[in-house]
Amino acid sequence: MIEARDLFDLPAGVSYLKACSATPLMRPVREAGLVGVAKKSQPWTIGIDDSFGAGERARTLFARLIGAQADDVALCPSASYGLSIAARNLPIGEDRDVVILEGQFPSNVYPWTDAIGRTGGQLVTVPYPDDGDWTAGTLAAISDKTAVAALPAVHWTDASRVDLEAVGKRCRETGTALVLDLSQSLGAVPFDVRVVEPDFMVAVTEKWLLGPYQLAFLYVAPKHQRAIPIEFGWMNRERAEDYDNLVDYRDRYQPGARRFDMGEKGNYVTLPMAIEALERIIEWTPAAIEDHIAPLIDMTAEEAVGLGLIPTPAPGRSRHMIGLRRPGGLPADLPQRLAARDVHVTMRGGCLRIAPHVYNARADVERLIEALAAEL
Repeated sequence: MIEARDLFDLPAGVSYLKACSATPLMRPVREAGLVGVAKKSQPWTIGIDDSFGAGERARTLFARLIGAQADDVALCPSASYGLSIAARNLPIGEDRDVVILEGQFPSNVYPWTDAIGRTGGQLVTVPYPDDGDWTAGTLAAISDKTAVAALPAVHWTDASRVDLEAVGKRCRETGTALVLDLSQSLGAVPFDVRVVEPDFMVAVTEKWLLGPYQLAFLYVAPKHQRAIPIEFGWMNRERAEDYDNLVDYRDRYQPGARRFDMGEKGNYVTLPMAIEALERIIEWTPAAIEDHIAPLIDMTAEEAVGLGLIPTPAPGRSRHMIGLRRPGGLPADLPQRLAARDVHVTMRGGCLRIAPHVYNARADVERLIEALAAEL
């Protein structure tokens, strides 16, 4: 088990099980952000390394986390931004389709409905599987007519999973582009672009990556790195660091995926925070984080059954997150009632989501079960 609770500002007796929504900041991450705020208070202390160097450090760390190169990574403000870049550059066409999951998070749906509206095509929706494993249905849905498979690693409501290695293989066989939103898994579940081979992959930092809000990283496969960005900022152009000659306008971009970087990418508050968080996750490793969380998920599933709740089925369940349902449904205000007992969870689509991280232990699950028993 990873001993990490002391790194977080979590009072004793508070069971925070909402990593799927947002994670608390580690104290070193918070301190890095405060240093950045202080720089803005004294802007004469802001240097070229704050504007460009921090972004390169964060880019390099994220690339290391996923088995990529720094040139393959762009800095984004959100998952939807990165997914919109993918949707802008992947052709669909009248007789082709985009495969998604039933009830998929909208950030990886709306860019494709817009693209289909512009270029033609149709959405193909994989229905929710009875056994909680999306893989068989997803593989069956991907065909030679599929232009894009736009998917997560786990469903955001209950952590029912997709075998991305198998899906990646199927996409390569059918010539299908694979676009992934890993915001609900990356950091707590191992992932390697060299194994899955996505065309694009995005993840926000505020959830399982233990980082700040309004920052995401986009992986762009080398074959797409000459595609069109969705904004045309000055910092993405060749020799942008040469402030004295910025009006010597240049057509050439900085190398690799940097052309897709968001405007004002040199954020001296959020980037140092992300760096601190990524360094710690790389030190722990996602595999060790998953191994820390998995026994808590198993304990939750076992105890929930005794309360008449139905956990996400084990064969198709992720190891880092779980959903709980009840025949006839759960009270809509259940999260608020649990929060009054200092147990913090979320509910989406009628499913109670339990999402521990490295700051949680068995005592948190015990408090959860006690609170559920009192409220149901």
